[in-house]
Amino acid sequence: MSTVESFLKKLNLDHRHNGKDRTMDQKIRARRAARLRQIACFLYLPYKWLVLVPVFILATTILSIVCVVLSILVSPKTGSTYTGPLWGKLICYLTPVFLRVRGKENIDQDRSYVIVSNHQSHFDIFIVYGWLGIDFKWVMKQSIRNMPGIGVACEKMEHIFIDRTNGKKAVESINRAGKSIRNGTSIFFFPEGTRSETGDIAPFKKGAFKLAFALNLPILPVTINGTNRILPKNGFSVLPGKAELIIHQPIDTAGYKSEKMPDLIQAVRSVITSAHAP
Repeated sequence: MSTVESFLKKLNLDHRHNGKDRTMDQKIRARRAARLRQIACFLYLPYKWLVLVPVFILATTILSIVCVVLSILVSPKTGSTYTGPLWGKLICYLTPVFLRVRGKENIDQDRSYVIVSNHQSHFDIFIVYGWLGIDFKWVMKQSIRNMPGIGVACEKMEHIFIDRTNGKKAVESINRAGKSIRNGTSIFFFPEGTRSETGDIAPFKKGAFKLAFALNLPILPVTINGTNRILPKNGFSVLPGKAELIIHQPIDTAGYKSEKMPDLIQAVRSVITSAHAP
């Protein structure tokens, strides 16, 4: 073997070793971070069970009752716009969540949107409710209807429950909801369909985009960062932390034909991903 060949072989081996070393370092850092989180969760336990959880239960119960009363006596929009932001902000302040909001100037309060966001954690709901600043209807799974307090409040606010096991009924529910999406009231989708376990953004389902075409509404892309570290998908190991809500410029669906839906989905996903920090 020539000297050059020997050198190249050694160089490739070194590259492989360096790659293995980097992988090992990442694993060590991940294990270290997991241990630190376990310690932090243990130290946070007294506050979580003595303050956060009791106040969450009490606030959810009281505000659900207020929401139902306002929705019946005044309007579903009143119930949503008064109790939703208060509930979201209270839980975030109590945790606490240190939130940075960008892009609110991209919202026209008089317009309706199909709002599309990535989904990392249950805390996404508190952040969106607390700081998005517009009236909207959630698209949520059918099982939430059965949750004490929250289920009744969501029903009275005319949020949209969909049965994911029955595609036909899910489409019918979303189509019925389209009648209330007007005059500044929007509709909110997590198009991934579920929370991300890794923090990465999963492929988007088509429901939000079909509705945007049907109602001729612009899509408002939203990126949420940091909530997966506050409350991961599995378990209830909640911790204080930093999060970010980024509201992007609306995307006009008039520039796309229905047969170009994959292009629209990719365009929206690219915008959300561009500001995403796993």
